[in-house]
Amino acid sequence: MFTILIVEDEKKISELVAKELRKWGYVAHLIDDFQKVEEVFLHTQPHLIILDINLPYYNGFYWCERIRRHSNIPIIFLSSRTEMMDMMMALNMGGDDFIQKPFSMEMLLTKVHALLRRSYTYHQQIEMDILTHRDMTLHLKKAVVSIGDQEIELTKNEFKILCVLIEHKLQIVQREELMTALWEDESFVDDNTLTVNINRLRRKLSDYGLDDYIQTKKGQGYMLV
Repeated sequence: MFTILIVEDEKKISELVAKELRKWGYVAHLIDDFQKVEEVFLHTQPHLIILDINLPYYNGFYWCERIRRHSNIPIIFLSSRTEMMDMMMALNMGGDDFIQKPFSMEMLLTKVHALLRRSYTYHQQIEMDILTHRDMTLHLKKAVVSIGDQEIELTKNEFKILCVLIEHKLQIVQREELMTALWEDESFVDDNTLTVNINRLRRKLSDYGLDDYIQTKKGQGYMLV
């Protein structure tokens, strides 16, 4: 589960962003004392920061520089500033992206998903060559499943779904977490898209005798058993 720190002094905006992030299964922390951003960062150890520039006491550039002394985690600047110099400075100070206010919540979520996937999921996957469960072996580099000497070719989405399920085998994986794994940089994945991909994956596994490996937990998500 990813943790996101929101450093935004406009309470209405910070609470709205936190609410949307929590809908996707993220843990969202808000800043109450804007003199202790670095202290809160070190305590919460977030995976990503959403950072405003215009803040009480010290601006976002200052806090970005302080955070970069400790970590290279993704930082998205969220600001009403529109000058090109401010955008360039945000990126030169160590920011990974810049979103202007007023902003689209969908675009913010898309960028959050993309940065988290590139920064964590991809690197975690390439550290291993295979994942296994019962009679099934998932070959990460080839994006295929093998049963004995038989291989099942998977689509990109099917591969991502199965990878998440195997990593959490015998545990319920929420639909929101699976949808997060299917996000592309500029593409929206809805509930129906997930259902279609789950059904296709089940059929492929069933064709090779792997029936009932993926169980539906009503109102919760899916489990690999």
